[in-house]
Amino acid sequence: MKLPLLLSLVVLTQSLGRIPLKRAKSLRSRLQEVGLLEKFPRKFPSNVGSKYFKSPVKVITDPLENYLDIEFFGSISIGSPPQKFLVLFDTGSSYLWVPSVNCSSEACVIHTRFNPQQSSTYRAINQPVSIYYGTGSMAGFLANETVHVGSIQVHNQTIGLSESEPGSFFYYAPFDGILGLAFPSIAAPTATPVFDNIMNHRLVSVALFSFCLSLEKRKSFVTFGGIDYSCFFGKLHWIPLSSKTYWQISIDSITVKGQVIACPRGCQAVIDTGTSLLAGPLGSIIAIHDHIGVSEDSNGEYVVNCRTKNNLPDIVFVINGIKFPVSAKAYILQMRQGYCRSGLEGTFIPASSGDLWILGEIFLCQYYSVFDRANNQVGLAHAA
Repeated sequence: MKLPLLLSLVVLTQSLGRIPLKRAKSLRSRLQEVGLLEKFPRKFPSNVGSKYFKSPVKVITDPLENYLDIEFFGSISIGSPPQKFLVLFDTGSSYLWVPSVNCSSEACVIHTRFNPQQSSTYRAINQPVSIYYGTGSMAGFLANETVHVGSIQVHNQTIGLSESEPGSFFYYAPFDGILGLAFPSIAAPTATPVFDNIMNHRLVSVALFSFCLSLEKRKSFVTFGGIDYSCFFGKLHWIPLSSKTYWQISIDSITVKGQVIACPRGCQAVIDTGTSLLAGPLGSIIAIHDHIGVSEDSNGEYVVNCRTKNNLPDIVFVINGIKFPVSAKAYILQMRQGYCRSGLEGTFIPASSGDLWILGEIFLCQYYSVFDRANNQVGLAHAA
């Protein structure tokens, strides 16, 4: 089950893989230009990376671009010679897939499609695959190929090649496919995720990756194999995973002005780079909006006068005893002049031990994030 996509640094010289991110025209802007916006679906500290490798580390230098103003994607290549694709680096799923030349869906036709006949390293598996996301889906087949993530080459990587991408979401998405960075447990046994193969082949010195995301003019990066200390200030707080499926953690409570307003007995959250907004149980989202004075308009959107944004309080996520505030500057989004809406979205996704929250790019642009596979933990620190 993929979580909703819409709701979804060379540091330590010679030891990091680095991908710079840059801004691109947002999906919302593209939809506004063609008059389809209203029709679009809403909806190294001592305990880090104890698994060290001795082999040389590749440095990743592919550019990533901004999606929907707060989503980031970047380039990889597949095959020999390499065929280039833009992919969403997604901690909320585990498959790598791109469109196939066999796909005739409108979403495929306007994106780059992989041609197996042009690659000498292509190996057919002919195993079908279907992946369902909150705002779209794909169906196709699995194959083995060489994948290039910057200067790193991953041989015999299982990839998905779509033959069908129904609906409108992927049609308007500015990326071609998705590179999942979650755990193997939510992928087919035959489809080992890319980062697992990177670890298994010892292509990084530390079994972790990290995201430095920014909406400002400074560049953003995803780094494989290290931590960029220039991307954050203060202490890097380590949070143990509560599930090795998605990057799932436990939340103590959610407060506004010191008052617990949601998650009073604890709840679960997924740190998801494939989700744009902050998503949570509908009842909790309504309670937060009521508490901060954001009202619902006739279209069902929670809107606010942009001039009042600076007066709205922080929403504070208390995680592992540490407070992680998210300011109104982050969770109130300006859509057009004088018109702002909330970046909080209600969902109906329960977790086994409580309601599930999705901490997407609104949260991750506030906090540098480290995904540590060696120790099964997430590190969070205030973004610089």
